Amino acid sequence: MKQRDRLPPWHEYKRLLNGREVLIRPIRPEDAEPLRLGFGLLRPDEIRQRFLYAIKELTPETADKLCRPDPEREFALVVSEPMPPGEALIGAVARVAITPDTREAEFAILVSHFISGMGLGRHLMLRLVRWARRKQLTRLYGEVLEHNTAMLALVHSLGFRRETSDSPGLVRVTLDLSQAPASD
Repeated sequence: MKQRDRLPPWHEYKRLLNGREVLIRPIRPEDAEPLRLGFGLLRPDEIRQRFLYAIKELTPETADKLCRPDPEREFALVVSEPMPPGEALIGAVARVAITPDTREAEFAILVSHFISGMGLGRHLMLRLVRWARRKQLTRLYGEVLEHNTAMLALVHSLGFRRETSDSPGLVRVTLDLSQAPASD
C-alpha cells in the first residue's frame, strides 16, 4: 500500500482540470506564513468577496489566528501544493464556525483566481457540509455579496435558500442540514 493510500482524515489529493495536483487538508499552524504570502497574490475583488470589505494585507496575528481553529467549534481546510505545511503555497481556504449557543454554523470560502473554475468551491463546500452534519448541526449559513454570482449559483445548486440580509449588498444563504445531503 502506497503512502498516499494512507492519508490522515480530511486529507485528499485532487487532480484539477488543468492537470495540476493539489492537496486538500485541514489548516495547520505552519500555514500562517504561506497564507500571508499567498494573500498578496489575491486580487482586490477576491479579498472583498471573502472578507466583505477591502483588506490590504493579512497581519501575522490574523494569519496565526486563522491557522489555529478551535477544534470544538471551527473547521478549516486549505487547498495547497502537495508539499509539507509551511512550505506549500495555499490557493484556497474553506472555513466553518459554529455560532455560539446554537446548532448553526457560518461558512466562508476563498478560491484564488489561479485555481478557480475547476470545481474546488463545490468540493470544499461539500466538505464543510459533511463536517457540519457530523457535528449534528441544524443549519449552515453564509453572507455572500449580491454580485458574487458564482458563489450564489454554487450554493443554490447545493440546496441553499436565499434570505434577506440586514446588511446592504449582501445575501444570506442557508442550508437546512436535516434535508437530504447534497452529493459530490
